[in-house]
Amino acid sequence: MMFTSTGSRGLYKAPLSKSLLLLPTVLTVLLTVLLPQYQDLFIYNLQAVRQGKQFWRLVSGRLICLDLKDTFCSSLLIYNFRIFERRFGSHKFASFLFGAWILSAFVDLLLIEALRFMFELKVDVLPAGLLGPVFALFVPFYSSIPRVQVTQLLGHISITNKSLTYIVGAQLLTSSAYMWVVACSGLIAGMLYYSNKLAVQRFIRVPGWAARFSSVLLEPVFSDSEPTAEAPLGMGATLDIQRQQRMDMLDQQLLLSQLAHLRRNAQQQQAQQTGLLNWNRFFPTLRHRGQNRHHEGPQPQQPPYIPPPASNNDINIATNFLLQH
Repeated sequence: MMFTSTGSRGLYKAPLSKSLLLLPTVLTVLLTVLLPQYQDLFIYNLQAVRQGKQFWRLVSGRLICLDLKDTFCSSLLIYNFRIFERRFGSHKFASFLFGAWILSAFVDLLLIEALRFMFELKVDVLPAGLLGPVFALFVPFYSSIPRVQVTQLLGHISITNKSLTYIVGAQLLTSSAYMWVVACSGLIAGMLYYSNKLAVQRFIRVPGWAARFSSVLLEPVFSDSEPTAEAPLGMGATLDIQRQQRMDMLDQQLLLSQLAHLRRNAQQQQAQQTGLLNWNRFFPTLRHRGQNRHHEGPQPQQPPYIPPPASNNDINIATNFLLQH
């Protein structure tokens, strides 16, 4: 399943992503507009945690954004990252978010202490909200989503299918002074959990009973109905088979676009080696004019050269080759 092949499906089969879009946004609006007197309970105050022993702030301060701009950017990212809930399943996706949320809390404290010890920089308050897991999702996004060039700006800046997501992440990163601390802790937590080097997935995960309870409680509320406006594609007997055929075709289109991109790069490199101006392009007949005078008779036509298939027409082998080179 490719990142670009899920736009028409909305939040279908992504109830957890939908709940993370709706609930924090509603709570942020309530705290910002209607109940500003309760915002102090949700401030991510590390000084209160260290000195006042208010450890509950590690939970309340890391659930709800107190800035509408942060809420908007994080909601856009969660919507784009909903592909991982479909790919992993809601249970494994929830375990990833929970594990990244737990690990990023410890990394926050370690980074703050490191800044205070090495640079004498005292950081008391960090941006609030579910930001650690959001930045952690950039790890599987970078590692598992193929990069496909869409266009180029000024001939040098490549615009890909992933550029918009990175731009929104950069906007979120620059929204406050110490957002980079939360971003670094989220990325570190995402790498630790996604790579599973320390077997953290075995110890930090959502229990099965909690996943089943949430499924019974949340899915009837946050599940989207199965899309019916999709044009049928292929000869599948069911919508799931037709949708799988659609995604297979999109994967093939992705592979073809990558092959075209590699071919364009090879042509550009060849053009740079032959000079800035390729005179043969403008005067293609001058090169062989002298030869044509001595050979006026008809020349035998040679069949066009057809390159052999690079992977025996196997889409999986070709995709693996492209991703490894």
